[in-house]
Amino acid sequence: MELYNLTPAAGSTHSEKRIGRGAGSGKGGTSTRGHKGAKSRSGYSKKIGFEGGQMPIQRRLPKFGFKNINHVEYKAINLSTIQALAEGLNVEKIGLAELQAAGFVNKTALVKILGNGTLTAKVTVEAHAFSKTAEAAIVAAGGQAVKL
Repeated sequence: MELYNLTPAAGSTHSEKRIGRGAGSGKGGTSTRGHKGAKSRSGYSKKIGFEGGQMPIQRRLPKFGFKNINHVEYKAINLSTIQALAEGLNVEKIGLAELQAAGFVNKTALVKILGNGTLTAKVTVEAHAFSKTAEAAIVAAGGQAVKL
């Protein structure tokens, strides 16, 4: 079997209906477009969201919400995660490279350390932001919180 001898299954294809080819064809006259109106004219194309003159839904429904263009999205990492990393890797410094290697963040993410969990390891933590409780817990454990 080659590409040149492939054919559709019997009965799966049929010829296109030829419209506008005389009254005897059954598809002459208005050529299946009906009488008058925008859809009967050549060059007609309906705008997106057009509902036949009825007020479109995007204009009927009220607008709501607000998107702050200055919003900064951080990837949240808890102290419990930092503690587990410090024990597992046996390191004194945890930065973006260690978090990426462990699969917690990607290379473009901004990282914020949150104070959920307990930290007993004395580690230097590098991140873009810290919560007050996280920073206090890191310093209390004898480590450092370094903002990038």
